[in-house]
Amino acid sequence: MVGLLLMLFSATLLPPMGVAWWYDGVEVVLPFAEALGATLGCGLLCWLPVCRFKIDLRNRDGFILVVVFWVLSSLLGALPFILSDQPEIRFVDAVFETVSGLTTTGASILSGLDTMPRAILYYRAQLHFLGGIGIVVLAVALLPMLGIGGMQLYRASTPGPMKDEKLTPRITETAKNLWYIYVGLNFLCFLAYWLAGMSPFDAICYSFTTVALGGFAPHDASIGYFQNPIMEWVTIAFMLIAMVNFALYFLAWRLRSLSAVYRNPEFRFCMKVVAG
Repeated sequence: MVGLLLMLFSATLLPPMGVAWWYDGVEVVLPFAEALGATLGCGLLCWLPVCRFKIDLRNRDGFILVVVFWVLSSLLGALPFILSDQPEIRFVDAVFETVSGLTTTGASILSGLDTMPRAILYYRAQLHFLGGIGIVVLAVALLPMLGIGGMQLYRASTPGPMKDEKLTPRITETAKNLWYIYVGLNFLCFLAYWLAGMSPFDAICYSFTTVALGGFAPHDASIGYFQNPIMEWVTIAFMLIAMVNFALYFLAWRLRSLSAVYRNPEFRFCMKVVAG
């Protein structure tokens, strides 16, 4: 299972490779290609010895798998930073940057962002995107196609009091619906930033970091780089929208009413904290 998750994680290095080829040149593509090969190789090494066995996961197994996967993905996810000529950072700093991205903490040790390769800037934002709802939740949506159940992984990787509730009869459909909401919010946020005057590249990066409630930006001055109040209001609006439990949005859509959102004690408490 960990091997399959790592192979899925290796595929996420393809978009930054495309960004590197388009904006930066072949020399920036190579570190991502090497990291992809290493991650895919580790995934295959973990998966091939056990691929013929079929084991039902218990709740405890789900927690262990999620912990092991996030540790390995944090280490392997640091490879593009380590292998790239810019930025020149130590191994521990690269791991710190990766963990901060995947956990959407947003703390960074990097400076001079305005002169860095765009592939690195995009990769940092993509780490937020993946961590915002969890690549494990994406895996839950995809693994059943291989005959693997994902309820234990979903419970282990999802915070909050609603993780034990199935929004749909099949946990696969639940995971897919949460991802549809997440991707939809990112797309709307991208459009809002773009219409406010950002370049498409900046709009993508800022939408990833805004909806994930992270802090990685492609400029040292963050959103202040643009000196644009409209962009700042877009940031505020989408961060408020994104802080709400996505399951509530699904319930509101299914019931065709916002009452499920307004009556939720978690939502009311969050709004009181923001208003206070």
